[in-house]
Amino acid sequence: MNTVFLANTAAGGNNLMMIGLFIILIAFTYFGMIRPQKKQQQKRMQMMDQLKKGDHVVLVDGLHAKIDSINDKDKTVVVDADGIYLTFSRMAVRQIIPATPAYEDDADKTESNEKVEEAPKAEEKAPETSEDKSTEE
Repeated sequence: MNTVFLANTAAGGNNLMMIGLFIILIAFTYFGMIRPQKKQQQKRMQMMDQLKKGDHVVLVDGLHAKIDSINDKDKTVVVDADGIYLTFSRMAVRQIIPATPAYEDDADKTESNEKVEEAPKAEEKAPETSEDKSTEE
């Protein structure tokens, strides 16, 4: 009789352990996968709400375009890709490209020109001597 009682006690402990592991697995799944996806989707929806005419966007297929109009009823956008007007779902917008002022572009160009001019100066070497030539041969 004692062996039956001990067997039931051990089995009950295993059941509680399995339930605990199952709860831990569910918690890990929620905090590791479901919650980050919800945050990402919420951030994407905020981006969709901020869309306005004239924004430069990148669509999911990699197309860079400018928003021409937004239809809230159908949840579509009409984009202008170099004179070609295309209609897409609002969810096709992957990223809004922030507008940069023109003066920043000019500053970048002048900095790159200065770097190009400095490069030849750094490459100048002292004239080779007869000793250098003999060691190279």
